[in-house]
Amino acid sequence: MENQQKYDESQIQVLEGLEAVRKRPGMYIGSTGLRGLHHLVYEIVDNSIDEALAGYCSDIKVRINKDNSILVEDNGRGMPVGNHPKMQRPTVEVIMTVLHAGGKFGGSGYKVSGGLHGVGASVVNALSEYCKVTVKREGQIWEQDYSKGIVLNDVVAVGETEEHGTITYFKPDETIFESIEFEYETLEQRLRELAFLNKGIRISLEDERTSKLKEFLYEGGIKSFVSYLNRNKQKIHPEPIYVEGSKDDYVVEVAIQYNDTYSENIFSFANNIDTIEGGTHLSGFKTALTRVLNDYAKRYGYIKENDKNLSGDDTREGITAVVSIKLTDPQFEGQTKTKLGNTEVRGIVDSIVSEAVNIFFEENPKIAKIVIEKGLMASRAREAARKARELTRRKTALDSTSLPGKLADCQSKDPSECEIYLVEGDSAGGSAKQGRDRKNQAILPLKGKIMNVEKQRLDKILGYEAIRSMITAFGGGIGKDFEIDKMRYHRIIIMTDADVDGAHIRTLLLTFFYRYMKDLVDKGYIYIAQPPLYKLQKGKKVQYAYSDKELQQLLTEFGGKDKNTNIQRYKGLGEMDATQLWDTTMNPEDRTLLKVTVDDAIQADEIFTILMGDKVEPRREFIEENANKVVNLDI
Repeated sequence: MENQQKYDESQIQVLEGLEAVRKRPGMYIGSTGLRGLHHLVYEIVDNSIDEALAGYCSDIKVRINKDNSILVEDNGRGMPVGNHPKMQRPTVEVIMTVLHAGGKFGGSGYKVSGGLHGVGASVVNALSEYCKVTVKREGQIWEQDYSKGIVLNDVVAVGETEEHGTITYFKPDETIFESIEFEYETLEQRLRELAFLNKGIRISLEDERTSKLKEFLYEGGIKSFVSYLNRNKQKIHPEPIYVEGSKDDYVVEVAIQYNDTYSENIFSFANNIDTIEGGTHLSGFKTALTRVLNDYAKRYGYIKENDKNLSGDDTREGITAVVSIKLTDPQFEGQTKTKLGNTEVRGIVDSIVSEAVNIFFEENPKIAKIVIEKGLMASRAREAARKARELTRRKTALDSTSLPGKLADCQSKDPSECEIYLVEGDSAGGSAKQGRDRKNQAILPLKGKIMNVEKQRLDKILGYEAIRSMITAFGGGIGKDFEIDKMRYHRIIIMTDADVDGAHIRTLLLTFFYRYMKDLVDKGYIYIAQPPLYKLQKGKKVQYAYSDKELQQLLTEFGGKDKNTNIQRYKGLGEMDATQLWDTTMNPEDRTLLKVTVDDAIQADEIFTILMGDKVEPRREFIEENANKVVNLDI
């Protein structure tokens, strides 16, 4: 990256004022929940990362203080403090108090900058009850204080220094956010990611509440990232394939490593932004990989003249890859503005990846052979899965004659008002069928535990009756053919016993949905029912408790436990009759449902690999680390 760019008062452009931020915070940071709270930290860190990308910053420190205030310090150039040419106020004050004021909006302050919305420090300031900026620049230390976006004092020089950089301290406003309790693990995940995506930058995270301290520095960049993502998986070649290239102002990095699983995990980034909806950089990568593998396979006789080419899915089975691009003017689109739309990027990524991977395969024929043979096995399995899938398809969504035999379907044909309960066991299924609202509640009993799909290919999975029943009942297909618009139900509710077996069945089902019907999770179609743990009866008065804490509260209300108080501990759904099941777990007026969401695909993939994969040691460590978070577990 060019290091001699000018960065002074004239580089800071002003687009609009700050009035609406406190009134409508969700417009600027997404929400006032935990996601929005953590977004405040990311906005400040992104400014430091921009300095690093420009070549002026090597260290970023983030600290969570005991009172949930945050301090972010970098050793960049320090925000400009001289008067802004347009605003005639100190430039640091403009950056902190004017929305869309910064070096990212057309000035030459930064060639490349991260931060999805560029709302930056001013929004953080507006949503903080107190904020302080300390700038070390040109031999001086400068400070300014703010409250709820309002300047409390002039920018003043408070001392001399030979250091340079910016320190931002802020305490989120408790009247704005649902909670200001920062989650260490959430910040850790994102800061680690940023360190991987920007090799050689040191990022530390300290938590004064717990004395935790972690430091992230990866000289290997995204090559280290892929090794980290694959650390709990069985690799089929020892080192990731690494690609780095540039054209004009575009810098492309790709790292690839195959493992022995059957799922595809590709994570794409543009200017450090997680492009969860993909885009042109991802398309260019996929096209290049498919073409290079097929060309190599034909050239060396792995694919004969009349054989079919490997499909893109075949070439990506078991892949873990990170695709990262840095560019001057990213154009984001899609529902959440996380899809890269720059058309020229597709060809640039394609040509850089094609050349580098082709050279790698020519120089490493053993690895090329392993990857291509995995692709050929995937191709054969795909054909077998296609034939098996035909058996699970119904003629139309309304053709109930071919629905699974144990399904008790609902009367409504409007998917938006229909829900299906996946119920553990026939006895609970019987109660659920009798107790349900037939208009819009369907019941599908599942016998026993379904297959652990983490360890199986699609053609094997389709041989399992319980899985075929779900696919047939849902109507949306499976895997790459899955179409959420064809779903017959917009709520899929997992209803299992509140014990170890029930938790295991729930995890198996969630693994299946995440790996083969991921859109259901992404779009919020999956729910977990919350059956009660206890029934309390005193005379004619009956109450249900859903936790041990709730049980104690109810006992207090009942006037304490005595011989007239009957407490029944439910070991399973089958112990409830139809009326009880409806009253406690299925009645939309009173029930509690947990919606399953995934905020971080990388973390979700990791957890499913740990819990459901072959390696025992990571699973043991995970259980030990998280045992103290478990509630309502029967031993």
